[in-house]
Amino acid sequence: MTPRLAERLRMLAVPVFALLLSAPAPLHAAEAAAVRIDLTQHPVGYLALLIFFVAYGFVAVEEAIQLRKSKPVMLAAGLIWALLGVVYAAHGQSAALEAAAKHVILDYGELMLFLVVAITYVNTMQERRVFAAVRVKLTSTKLSYRQLFWLVGGLAFVFGPIIDNLTTALVMGAVVVAVGVGNYQFIVMGCIVIVVAANAGGVISPFGDITSLMVWQKGKLGFLEFFHLFLPALVNFVVPAALMHFGVPKGMPEPVSETRRLKHGAGVVIGLFAATIATAVSFKTLFSLPPALGMMLGLGYLQMYSYILQRIGRRRGDQDMAFDSFREIRRLEWDTLLFFFGVIFAVAGLGVAGYLALLSNFLYGDLGPTVANIAIGVLGAAFDNIPLMFAVLTMNPDMSSGQWMLVTLSTGVGGSLVSIGTAAGVALMGLVRNHYTFLNHLRWSWAIALGYVASILTHLWINAALM
Repeated sequence: MTPRLAERLRMLAVPVFALLLSAPAPLHAAEAAAVRIDLTQHPVGYLALLIFFVAYGFVAVEEAIQLRKSKPVMLAAGLIWALLGVVYAAHGQSAALEAAAKHVILDYGELMLFLVVAITYVNTMQERRVFAAVRVKLTSTKLSYRQLFWLVGGLAFVFGPIIDNLTTALVMGAVVVAVGVGNYQFIVMGCIVIVVAANAGGVISPFGDITSLMVWQKGKLGFLEFFHLFLPALVNFVVPAALMHFGVPKGMPEPVSETRRLKHGAGVVIGLFAATIATAVSFKTLFSLPPALGMMLGLGYLQMYSYILQRIGRRRGDQDMAFDSFREIRRLEWDTLLFFFGVIFAVAGLGVAGYLALLSNFLYGDLGPTVANIAIGVLGAAFDNIPLMFAVLTMNPDMSSGQWMLVTLSTGVGGSLVSIGTAAGVALMGLVRNHYTFLNHLRWSWAIALGYVASILTHLWINAALM
């Protein structure tokens, strides 16, 4: 070992060991909870509630006022925790609040790392023209509008558990727009069924929806247990789709002759993404390690493959062969990731103030878990399902696996009742302006509601032994 290398290793090792030696011992969650201060009837608690609802009001009118949704919730989260800090400092309990904040940081950190890797893979597949090839393939088929309606809905249901409901909605929405050029009604109906199908498919795997991922990372359901929701989720998609079928125009679109070849290595990237998912599942099930660690290992797969392609591309003089994995990371939707940060911390702050305990006592104590979990799904139509699920996980009611499946199902598909109740719907409203609107979606909410009821009843029937 050269003296220069030894010196570099020493410089790296010193701060690492210093950090390990100086790290404070974490305060146990039960110990932290024991010293929490009830602020549910305190002016600071009322002010925290007001701040949260005002911020959420700005999120609800994001499109109208052109204010990114992450900005008001990040501000609200900081203000809520600042208020808590003042109260806890005054009572000499700052250590307890610090422990609670670090616990939330750990939850968000795992979620963010998981999403960073998943979205980077999706961005890379987009850069390798995987989704463009799917779109061209579908637009070249000689199918009627009604056949295409079922095809895009079915594909959204299949893709939802794999590449998440939001990405699925955007990809399939682009397909519908490309196929239905000049046919307003088909585009409207296609977008509605995509939102319903993507959200339904998203509940049958931890990778399909943020709420499903949160439940899995918390260990409330095992990876294979999500598959118990397949039939209820399928019912949630098929019932409204069958009712909407007759609203889809007849006829056939003009065939498209466009061709779009996959870039070099597209198949390998898809394979690496599958391997990354398998790695994350293995870390969780075999080693009881956070799935985010497995995902980060999977990002290493992609990074190394990117390096190999860059070397081969330079040797062959083919710049189109290579891709920059760091460029795909830079393309992350940071507004969404920061929105999750703001929402999770704001809701956690209300939990520290004591409001989630009150809500838990009412929902799961007075109403019972079945009614409570169904009601939470309906609330997802008015409120984003992410803060609702985080609130449930923070309340941590004592429930069977069947009840955790029920709340996963209800929060995942409940947002489909209105366009603004789900990230997939909000994204499509921005992508397909003047076609897919709040009112156009609302006209078919009755059919979606019947699908919601049918899916809940299906779950209560086929998974009765798990309740």
